[in-house]
Amino acid sequence: MNLHQRRHQLLLVVNTEGRQSIEDLARRFNVSIQTIRADVRALVERGLVMRRHGEVVPPPTRENAAYGHRQIVNHKGKQAIARLCLNLISDDQTLMLGTGTTVEHLASLLRVRSGLNVITNNFHAAHILCEHQDCSLTIAGGRMRKRDFDVIGGDTLQFFKRYEADVGVVSVGGLSERGKLYDYNDEEVMARESLMQASRTRILVVDSCKFGIETHCTTATLGDFDAVITDQPLNERVRAYYTAKGVRFLSP
Repeated sequence: MNLHQRRHQLLLVVNTEGRQSIEDLARRFNVSIQTIRADVRALVERGLVMRRHGEVVPPPTRENAAYGHRQIVNHKGKQAIARLCLNLISDDQTLMLGTGTTVEHLASLLRVRSGLNVITNNFHAAHILCEHQDCSLTIAGGRMRKRDFDVIGGDTLQFFKRYEADVGVVSVGGLSERGKLYDYNDEEVMARESLMQASRTRILVVDSCKFGIETHCTTATLGDFDAVITDQPLNERVRAYYTAKGVRFLSP
């Protein structure tokens, strides 16, 4: 396990299992306490974990990490998810894209699809797609969330209601072990629900750093999607339960 992999796994452990002591983490990853302290220090500097009385704890869940931080975390995993999602998108489709860094990765791959009509409130994705010569682009208006470069809330709810799409792709802030989805505020939930209602095929893209995160806003369940794409397989019990309900699961 290289440094990047270890720090990703450390972040996953803290987010899914809660507070961890430095000593326990060192034993778990079979490295020295000094090495774990360096890992934790790097994650603290990026705002991904917190140090409290010799323990490592998840950051407060009232607000998501800054967008720049999220672009760094699990970069390869998000790329793998985007490649799998691309396989579910065909030429000449109308495509709705939600917010988030994983969706941004997908936008960067859409250049291989022609005749797309993309509708989005994700300005990172829109900026990328401005370079796609064979793609029409419609973006939401309303209040800009400057820290994330997107538009959410009531204006976005009405925006998505004006259209119909072949495929809608969204992500979430957290995914519980029971398959319930969470986010950080109700404006994000409103925008996502409106996008899903306007899409005939619904795809959820969620990387493993979101596993086990339960915030104060609940939105939907895995059963509300046609396909769920992750970089690591979900537990077998959850997959079996929702597969029986018609959900398709994909992972590398």
